Amino acid sequence: MDIALSTYHIKFFMVKSFKTFLKHTAKDFHNQSVNPPVVRASTIIFKSMKDIRKTQNKARKDPTGGHFDYGRQGTSTTHILSKILTKLEESYHVFLTPTGFGSIFLALFSILRPGDEIIVSDPTYKPTRRLTEDYLKDFNIKTIFYNPHDLKSLKNNITKNTKMIFVENPGSNTFDFQDLKKIISIAKSRKIFTAIDNTWATPYFFKPIKLGFDMSIVSATKYYSGHSDVMGGSLAVNKRAFKKVQLAERISGLRLGPDDAYLITRGLRTLDVRLDKHQENAKKVSAFLSKNKKVKLLYPYKKNSQNYRMWKKYYSGASGLMGLKIKSSNKNSVLKFVNSLKLFGYGYSWGGFESLAIHQGSLEIGKRKFLNLAKNEHLVRLHIGLEDPNDLIADLKQALRHLR
Repeated sequence: MDIALSTYHIKFFMVKSFKTFLKHTAKDFHNQSVNPPVVRASTIIFKSMKDIRKTQNKARKDPTGGHFDYGRQGTSTTHILSKILTKLEESYHVFLTPTGFGSIFLALFSILRPGDEIIVSDPTYKPTRRLTEDYLKDFNIKTIFYNPHDLKSLKNNITKNTKMIFVENPGSNTFDFQDLKKIISIAKSRKIFTAIDNTWATPYFFKPIKLGFDMSIVSATKYYSGHSDVMGGSLAVNKRAFKKVQLAERISGLRLGPDDAYLITRGLRTLDVRLDKHQENAKKVSAFLSKNKKVKLLYPYKKNSQNYRMWKKYYSGASGLMGLKIKSSNKNSVLKFVNSLKLFGYGYSWGGFESLAIHQGSLEIGKRKFLNLAKNEHLVRLHIGLEDPNDLIADLKQALRHLR
């Protein structure tokens, strides 16, 4: 399949703002459709063997050009999404996977081999922790966790076998912000690959590849989709990492389906509008919560804090996901606070239009080496959605009365 990009209006020379680009790119003038069509295919059909070989030669010369000879490689629907995200990420290429965690797996699978070591930020997503700490050791790959607030613990653990540094920023559940330039500098001095889970901010608020990371991961399930009805992941890479990830992707068969790609592309049209509103609402909610003495807000709002400085240094904005550290000797009152919320749904994931709340027990947090959480301290995660923030504040106010 040889895709003519001009048909789908990917090349957009007059536009400087990505906000405008999202609204006008990928229009299908052939079918006179605002959004590109869903193209489903296992067999890619050609007129002759000569045409097959011609496409294969083009793919060798331009491996990011959307020249497909088999459906597992993608269709025009997935290719268009990849190109949109490549522009948003300011990367060399973006690979698409069936889930966000699939992109994490692909990043690690691309680089790590038996005998290698990976250094991972301690406050990382629990499934990532299980993959690195538990699963990879069966393949003789060693995982070492570092303290995000003490990068000496990162630097001191580097050996000749260290092949990757994996960062999640901010940290999962505890929202720790790290000095990312220092991490990149440490890695580059030893020629170590770097990867970051950037789902919280998306490249709308922060562009890791531009800063110097080799790989940037986003769970497209979250803000890219925006409607809690699709699964997907993206792995943006620089030129250095491209060939390694390309080979791993072909071998693993990790591919996003065209229907999910279509929904994510459609969701991206309003990514800027939604994230701006999530941020606006979260700021209003955080201003309210910061006044409650029983609650420590885990969100970049306190200007004299280390987390705020690290956030401000690298990010142009903040999303709607935040944490609460609640000090209470009565766990049941914390659960009652959560269960008393009327406008917050209870469930995993986030990034949709709706607000969510969940009590973060050991099941969600996982094993941490550098988490100082006292017995009378409890974590609650909130996703601030697109509702009227005054309604959300009123709901939180009535629920907070249950804290003891």
